[in-house]
Amino acid sequence: MQRFILTLRCGDRAGIVLAAAQGIVEAEGNIVESDQFSDPPTGLFCMRICFDSPRSLDEVRRFLDSHLAQFTPLISIRLESQRRRALLMVSKIDHCLVDLLYRWNIDELSVEIPLVVSNHVDCAPIVERYDIPFVHLPVTAASKAAAETSLKELVERYRIDFIVLARYMQVLSPAFCEAMPGNIINIHHSFLPGFKGARPYRQAYERGVKVIGATAHYATGDLDEGPIIEQGVIQVTHAQSASDLVAIGRDIERTVLARAVRLQAEDRVVVAGDRTIVFSS
Repeated sequence: MQRFILTLRCGDRAGIVLAAAQGIVEAEGNIVESDQFSDPPTGLFCMRICFDSPRSLDEVRRFLDSHLAQFTPLISIRLESQRRRALLMVSKIDHCLVDLLYRWNIDELSVEIPLVVSNHVDCAPIVERYDIPFVHLPVTAASKAAAETSLKELVERYRIDFIVLARYMQVLSPAFCEAMPGNIINIHHSFLPGFKGARPYRQAYERGVKVIGATAHYATGDLDEGPIIEQGVIQVTHAQSASDLVAIGRDIERTVLARAVRLQAEDRVVVAGDRTIVFSS
């Protein structure tokens, strides 16, 4: 028996669950986990099913397609053992990168990390300790387009499923984001857009904030406006300094990003318009 993960998105109507179940039964499958959601604002039906079957991936896909074709769904199906391939991107700030590599190394994240790309060389020694290729891809105003072309080539060469911007401090072009919709994860402090620009934690400190946090979202052509995957907040007090807020912010950023990467790696996120449907484990 092999374990499969099926995700499905289509217009909501009667019979979708039955059709999926019939396809799985025909594949001699046994459902071990199932989640579904009908989204009224978009009229979309979203579903994630984890099931076991002795059949091959091609056979399972054929059985499911034959039963679900009438609903014209957007379907993804894979063997659970075939892990998603994640490209990590970073600049100089390393706390999110270090956390993801540690979690990957202890098998807490069910992903493969074929390489790490950076516009600086500062994090190269960290990556090399994990025996992962490090690619330095400098970015300037003049070279930005060429750098993105090289990045696209790396995505194709390494068969990347999704990208994680682990504090990568360059803005990807709208065209690049549109080429990988729902597959580029970004992390930022939750002060945006309230505290724009440099030194957001200093701004937050000066305004006496009582809650700080972080947001993991999909990158889109609209900066920091993509569908939200995961968020986290923590209360702070007037007694904590700006440096304290930076340290607390680092903790929550890496935790929120790691949760978002895990959800993406396990096919638990479905984009529905400007929102996400997240099937938590």
